[in-house]
Amino acid sequence: MIAIIIGALLPTVVTLMLGFLAGWHHDFDTKKASVLNGMVMLYSLPLSLFAGMVGISRDQILSQGPLAFAILLGMAGGYAIVFLISRYLFRRDLRTASLEALTISGPAAPYMGVAVLGHLFGNACAIPISIASLVMNLIQIPATLLLLSAGAAQENKVPTTKQSSLRANILHALRQPVVWAPMLALVLVFFDLQFPESIRESLLLLGSATGGVALFASGIVLYSFRAAFNSTVGVSVIARNIAIPAAIWGLMALLGMQKEITQEAVLTLAIPTASIAVILAVEYQVAEKEMASILFFSTILSVITMGAFIWLTV
Repeated sequence: MIAIIIGALLPTVVTLMLGFLAGWHHDFDTKKASVLNGMVMLYSLPLSLFAGMVGISRDQILSQGPLAFAILLGMAGGYAIVFLISRYLFRRDLRTASLEALTISGPAAPYMGVAVLGHLFGNACAIPISIASLVMNLIQIPATLLLLSAGAAQENKVPTTKQSSLRANILHALRQPVVWAPMLALVLVFFDLQFPESIRESLLLLGSATGGVALFASGIVLYSFRAAFNSTVGVSVIARNIAIPAAIWGLMALLGMQKEITQEAVLTLAIPTASIAVILAVEYQVAEKEMASILFFSTILSVITMGAFIWLTV
């Protein structure tokens, strides 16, 4: 078991630290990290998800309904619960509450999933990563942008003409390769259309760079923002790294789900927070330090928390 945990997490830690070192040595800054993230989101990750999905049988995908439900519940349900608690219990403003909801409920599955889940589940990792990517891009990010725009409008931070609509945000998300590429692969698999193996392997050449490049860029981002720990950051990290995956694990056990499906759902949701929350915080100039601190401590402590979940579920 120790070998499995080391094999899944050591490459992640080493690559993150290399990115952190590159930031410390001033070889890369946040602008260059954004370029790397753009390459991942526009090219390597969509290719990785597409090639991974078309390499899976239709029966295997059709049997993943419980997995999709668990990830949807953990991410979309978690978003709604965190937002309501932050907004109405702790009286945070609309924009901060929406960013906290995204930070706590949104795992960095598109970035770290390939490195960690790929080691544990092989090509099958494309399914939970695709599901998490779809939920984030079609539900969480559009909802956050809508709430950020509404909050900014309330505070007279942006002109009315720049306010986002839910429909516009969803349409924008659907145009992103990371969304439509796995959906296209799903259609091909569903209709049992054979995809040439030689082309699939060609797509994996760039697709295989996803995990390393994304983690390297995350390391740069972690260095660029000076993290500060406080009670809010601590509670958010515990909720992101422990509470949400543990809640889904308990629910799956209660419903008597298959062990493999439970493992994939729990470990997908145990991945630390995604950097998109920091990007939006910087863009909208709200809670930048807090979101960056949550990202930093969530990522660093994930070595322990994900290792524990791997130990308990695999």
